[in-house]
Amino acid sequence: MNPKLKEKITESLQAVLPITLIVLAIGILVVPIDIGAMAVFLLGAVLLVFGMGFFQLGAEMSMTPLGEGIGATMSHLRSIVLIAAIGFLMGTIITISEPDLQVLAEQVPAIPNLTLILTVAVGVGVFLVIAIIRILLQVSLSKMLTGFYFIVIASSFFVPKSFIAVAFDSGGVTTGPMTVPFIMAMGVGLASVRSDKNAASDSFGLVALSSIGPILAVLLLGIFYTPTDAAYSIATMNHVGDTRQAVDEFLYNFPRYFGEVSVSLLPIFAVFILFELITKRYKRVQCVRLIVGFLYTYIGLVLFLCGANVGFSPVGAAIGSAIAFGPSKWLLVPIGMVIGYYIVKAEPAIQVLNHQVDNVTNGSVPARMMNACLSIGVSISVGLAMLRVITRIPIYYIIIPGYIIALVLSFFVPKIFVGIAFDSGGVASGPMTTTFLLPLSIGACTALGGNVMSDAFGVVALVALTPLIAVQIMGVMYKVKIKGAEKKDAVRQKDGIVEFEEEWYA
Repeated sequence: MNPKLKEKITESLQAVLPITLIVLAIGILVVPIDIGAMAVFLLGAVLLVFGMGFFQLGAEMSMTPLGEGIGATMSHLRSIVLIAAIGFLMGTIITISEPDLQVLAEQVPAIPNLTLILTVAVGVGVFLVIAIIRILLQVSLSKMLTGFYFIVIASSFFVPKSFIAVAFDSGGVTTGPMTVPFIMAMGVGLASVRSDKNAASDSFGLVALSSIGPILAVLLLGIFYTPTDAAYSIATMNHVGDTRQAVDEFLYNFPRYFGEVSVSLLPIFAVFILFELITKRYKRVQCVRLIVGFLYTYIGLVLFLCGANVGFSPVGAAIGSAIAFGPSKWLLVPIGMVIGYYIVKAEPAIQVLNHQVDNVTNGSVPARMMNACLSIGVSISVGLAMLRVITRIPIYYIIIPGYIIALVLSFFVPKIFVGIAFDSGGVASGPMTTTFLLPLSIGACTALGGNVMSDAFGVVALVALTPLIAVQIMGVMYKVKIKGAEKKDAVRQKDGIVEFEEEWYA
């Protein structure tokens, strides 16, 4: 086996194993789960491990260098119109390719799938253009985020309440495993040609701004499409009696994901071919490496999505429904928090973000620190989401104060932490959130007789919110630590000068 692939699969095993053990423990101690369903879940976990390994290596070999190449090339163009056109086209194509968006579209049946997908894609395209122009003109990210989120919150008051959670969820699902590696690398490429001190911090923020576009676009769509009569069918699994039937469950679904991922990757592969024909940027060896990377990405996404949707989604819905229907429905909150803490580690794009942060900051913000910070943030998110399901608290009461705190913090932390924080919010809400946490929330909501559209949806939005605050608090701590170290150095230098003068005069 390729040593690099073996390393990635080992990392994936460390990420997926905790959440697998937690679900097993819940199935034994809290909610009895059918043996057949558990067998399918365990097979899904195995596919997740190998899928994440292949995907991470594939993204590193293909999506990252392609994104950086396109970003660096765009930064040399003199026509702002051409830059905007390329940015809009890339944002739209990459969003249409995003598997998470397909999942969300299927869960909002009151709106035609194609209508929702195109609306969200256009939103990402427009805001990716804004994000690119921000990097080129060196505009403050904090001020832009504050202005746009003010518009988002103000717009939400004119949209049906049952649609608000779906709109905020759409901002989270569009920044998934396809979008994040490409857009983040594009940001690095755009900033790489600059030599000023803010170049590194400005390389982050593309994902953050791109997440706002879908929210605004879907809020506008909500004026025309009211999902009051929308119905959601809980993810269920066919009866599985033995291990052979469990394997057959995946074999039956594999062709579907082979097709879906092909449709997702083909536009991006076409962009690579077109970009190489025009620019001749890559050498022959690099082109071969990129093509192999696309193949790894394809295999990884097929394995990951099949494992998550077939193995994890039905179990998530069953656990949520069984706990909520039982006498101890409040157990949803602590169980949700524990699941949230570990499930974020299994998000494929999280590892891409962490390695990117580690590289750009030269290790001053290590991947381990980012992992811990994001785990705490998502744990709180899922706890709040389960609390909403039980108490039916309007999402306004959490979203508005949360974004106010995050935006206020953005003016007091180092610039690089603002971009990292708001990027991490979109990255944390990936396919694991969509295929496990959302069914968990919907299963519980249905059992409690709540409104799925207003009470269950919103878990993705909350998962995208709390990392913004958690990472920026880490930034405040980092700032205090740096200042403390600078004061100590100043005192040492001063003491050294005094001692030197005393020795000189002596």
